[in-house]
Amino acid sequence: MKQQIALKKHRLNPFVMMIGSFAGIIGLGSVLLILPISSAGGNWTSPVNALFTATSATCVTGLIVFDTASYWSFFGQLVILTLIQIGGMGVITLAVTLMIIRGKKIGLNSRNTVSIAFGAEHPGGIIAMTKKVVLAILVFELAGAAFLSTVFIPEMGLTSGLWASVFHSISAFCNAGFDVMGKSAPFSSLTAYAASPVVNLVICSLIIIGGIGFFTWSDVRQYGFRLRRYRLQSKIILTMTALLIVIPTCVFYVADFGDMPPGTRFLASLFQAVTPRTAGFNTVDLNAMTPVSRGIITVLMMIGGAPGSTAGGMKVTTICVFIVTAISPFQKYGGPHCFKRRITETAIKQAVTLLVLYTFILMAGSMTICAIDGFPITSCVFETASAIGTVGLTLGITPQLSTVSKLILSGCMFVGRVGGLTLIYAALLGDTHDHNAKYPIGYIAVG
Repeated sequence: MKQQIALKKHRLNPFVMMIGSFAGIIGLGSVLLILPISSAGGNWTSPVNALFTATSATCVTGLIVFDTASYWSFFGQLVILTLIQIGGMGVITLAVTLMIIRGKKIGLNSRNTVSIAFGAEHPGGIIAMTKKVVLAILVFELAGAAFLSTVFIPEMGLTSGLWASVFHSISAFCNAGFDVMGKSAPFSSLTAYAASPVVNLVICSLIIIGGIGFFTWSDVRQYGFRLRRYRLQSKIILTMTALLIVIPTCVFYVADFGDMPPGTRFLASLFQAVTPRTAGFNTVDLNAMTPVSRGIITVLMMIGGAPGSTAGGMKVTTICVFIVTAISPFQKYGGPHCFKRRITETAIKQAVTLLVLYTFILMAGSMTICAIDGFPITSCVFETASAIGTVGLTLGITPQLSTVSKLILSGCMFVGRVGGLTLIYAALLGDTHDHNAKYPIGYIAVG
């Protein structure tokens, strides 16, 4: 009897449901991408490469072993775009949306799962929120495609230009980083549009909007410029997002792109500051940037976007909690706080756990890839950070990776998308509550 109860609890665990749903979509996408109909040449794609691509698309990363435009057929590109949309929206969110359309009753367990995916405090009103989120996603993506079409359709023609507009709008909003610009120059991303204000600003806007989180949208829509009424989480997200865009933009403008005109130089600096969190497009050759700038990009990739968004990474809230905790001993108040609100002990524990977990995965993954494939450790660290941050930026080593390294990066992408805490709570069957039993306090000298 106890075993049956445990199995039932395990099946209904929302964290297990999230992990299983992503794994299932990746598996289905891999099977479709293996088929000859998915490749432009009509060839079978190896299971490892299909798995890598499906994982990258579903986990909205953007790392690729084949150029998307030249290797995959239209069907293959459509499969990739569908995986991107599902991964960005969230598998559970999509499932609940389909249930709403069909008039099905939404159970409490589904509501809990969606609330966790959105980063909500409780499941109350989550179905109404889901409807608004789906509608907003469609509006933003259609608006982005409309703006991009003013550039792509005159250049490529109606059919190709419209497909490029829709593909890049969805890819940017979902923070995926996949592109279909490689027919003339494979793996070129958006480098041909470094001087285009429309392409740069539209893509950047979509990345930022998709990466700030669904509940932040709600505060912006409801309160406008009355920032004091925003949730604490929204205040942190918007503040950290602004800082992580402005500061790197200034650094890149000073340190890089000196041969560009001032306007193009600003666009290049802004784009390279926005895209590491966590989109994966690039408008310049990243290898041509200074080592310091590439180091900053690596850090940005690890940080990522906001909870309950289309972005991955450790999340800006995690870094904020870690920073205010680190500086709290030097402040007059009695504990970590932000915007005149105390940070809970649970949030502090989670932030430390995530920082340690992501750092361990970064170092273990990059050193293993370096040992197996012999690439420079800096390139391996960049590649692994891109995977676990679900970014998709690369210094060009992805197509040359061995099978083992591709599987390692696939695992990193999966962890980065579903979240480290989700995996931990799934292993604990969702038992995230503190227990009363505690060990005696022991003294340790630190520092």
